[in-house]
Amino acid sequence: MRCPFCGNVDTQVKDSRPAEDNVAIRRRRFCPACGGRFTTYERVQLRDLVVVKSSGRRENFDRTKLERSIRIAMQKRPIDPERIDQMISGIVRRLESMGDTDIPSKVIGEIVMETLARIDTVAYVRFASVYKNFQAADDFDKFVSELRPGLVEE
Repeated sequence: MRCPFCGNVDTQVKDSRPAEDNVAIRRRRFCPACGGRFTTYERVQLRDLVVVKSSGRRENFDRTKLERSIRIAMQKRPIDPERIDQMISGIVRRLESMGDTDIPSKVIGEIVMETLARIDTVAYVRFASVYKNFQAADDFDKFVSELRPGLVEE
């Protein structure tokens, strides 16, 4: 593994342990050339996924991009970071087990929204506001009112 600080290709593993509910291995590494320490994660990848955008454009699936969007939605929410990692791993496993390597971005968005709805409604609404491209406050009102269909307005 190349050192991110000096580029040395001969780094040493100092510690390995299971991570993300035993679906990844966390490795602490040390670079003998510059003394830098860094962490890497090793995960099983069943297949290379391709995201098919609504415009028809295709791009390789990027777990980091998925993770970033979920973490933004979960920002300042009382959810354990380990729980977020487990959720992301679960979404990726679900995508990989769908049987097809081409996955429409709409399917990914729906799976993320479904998962967020079970974990945190505020994060769900945050993600939905970007995913569904809310343009005005009325869009939020309408979406939230659909979350609580039993509520009667006075």
